[in-house]
Amino acid sequence: MFLKTDQTYLRALEPADLDFLYSLENDTSVWHVGNTLTPYSKFVLEQYLENAALDIYTVKQLRLIICNSKSQPIGAIDLYDFDPLHRRAGIGIVITADHRGNGHASDALELLLNYCQNTLKLHQVYCSVTATNLPSIHLFIKAGFTQVGVRKEWFLTSDGWEDVVEMQQLLNNK
Repeated sequence: MFLKTDQTYLRALEPADLDFLYSLENDTSVWHVGNTLTPYSKFVLEQYLENAALDIYTVKQLRLIICNSKSQPIGAIDLYDFDPLHRRAGIGIVITADHRGNGHASDALELLLNYCQNTLKLHQVYCSVTATNLPSIHLFIKAGFTQVGVRKEWFLTSDGWEDVVEMQQLLNNK
């Protein structure tokens, strides 16, 4: 398996991931960073899983499950807004609360960046992170991203408006 470190690996979605995705997508504590306010039904997620095997060039996105060394699903990492013409994509990542701070997000991001550069031959990747999400900002900076802007009062949360930090990394290919 080429998307693997000693403690973390990435794999394609499986039908057996339905319950895990259901809990991940319906975790209200991360809704504000995912730009959603509505729960997902199992039916909608079943349909999503049926189409998940479609090629990234067709659906313009890719979701991989992040697993620990015990093969437990502990998160997901996404490529979205995939643009093959301009060779770029956005990246999103979520780790379940009980597995944060153990290096899995860093491993998953490194694995995905290698995949983007060496397999998809992308020129750049980018992400949007809420300004108060300091662990995620640190994660992306550590992985080589630079801040390229701030969208002021971009997300409305229960605590008021929140800024979003825009980050980008140019990959080393031509």
